[in-house]
Amino acid sequence: MSNVRAVSATGRSAGTTTVQSVDRAVSVLDMLAHAGEAGVTAIAAELGVHKSTAFRLVAALEARGLVEQNAERGRYRLGVGILRLAAAATARLDLVQESRALLRSLATEAGETVNLTVLSDGAALYVDQVAGSSALQLHNWVGQRIPLHATSNGKVLLSGLSDADAVKVVGRTLRGYTDSTVRSTAELVGQLADVRRQGYAVAVDELEVGLTAVAAPVRNAHDDVVASISVSGPTFRLDGDERDRATAATVDVAQEISRRLGWGGPD
Repeated sequence: MSNVRAVSATGRSAGTTTVQSVDRAVSVLDMLAHAGEAGVTAIAAELGVHKSTAFRLVAALEARGLVEQNAERGRYRLGVGILRLAAAATARLDLVQESRALLRSLATEAGETVNLTVLSDGAALYVDQVAGSSALQLHNWVGQRIPLHATSNGKVLLSGLSDADAVKVVGRTLRGYTDSTVRSTAELVGQLADVRRQGYAVAVDELEVGLTAVAAPVRNAHDDVVASISVSGPTFRLDGDERDRATAATVDVAQEISRRLGWGGPD
C-alpha cells in the first residue's frame, strides 16, 4: 500500500510541476507583451523564482521561437513564433466570420445542420455549426473532433493533402464505426481521388448508421483546402434528389466562401 501511495504522490507532484511550469511560461509571455523587453533578473522577480528557473523558462520559449534575445541589451522580447500562432488564430476567426452568414443561408435552404470544420491534430475540428429547420435535439459539436476517414468533412480535408500525407495523418489502421466505414487505406486513397475530381464528398452511414453528410472544400488564395463545410441529416431525408440538391448548394456556398478568402476560382 505504501508503494501505491508513493507512486500516486509522485504522479501528482509531476503533474503539479508541469502545470506550474506552463503557468509560469504563460506569465513570461504576458509580461513581455506588456513590458516589451525584460531581463532574466526582472522575469525572476516577477515570477518569484530563482534566476536559474527563469532562465530555463525563457530558454525553452526561445527554442520554440516564442521569445528572442536582444543581443545588444541581453534582454528578452516576444519572438516571431508568436506571430505564427496569432496568424493561425486570426485566420480561423476570419474563416468563421466570413462564412457565418452563408452557413445560415445554406442551413435555411437545406433545412439540415450545416457544419464548418478544419484539419486539427489528425481529425476534423468543428469550428462552427448552424441548425436547419428540420434539425431536432441538435448536439453542439463546436470544439469537438471527428475522424477523417469516416466523414465527408474529413475526406474533403484529406483531399487537400497528397495521398502519402493523407495516409500518414489517418494511420495504417482505420477504425470501423459501421459496416459502411472504409477500412483500407488503398480504398480511402481512391475515394480521395474521387473527391478531388468531383469537388465534394458524400458519406452515407459511415460514422453512424442513419446519418448522411455531403461536404465541399473551402480554399484560400493559394488554392489550398483550408476548411470544409457540410450539410448533414438523417439518411432517409438526405437521399436521392434531396441529397443532390444539398450537394449542389454546399458546393456553391463553399466556393463563395473561398472567393471571399481570395480564391480565384477553378482553373
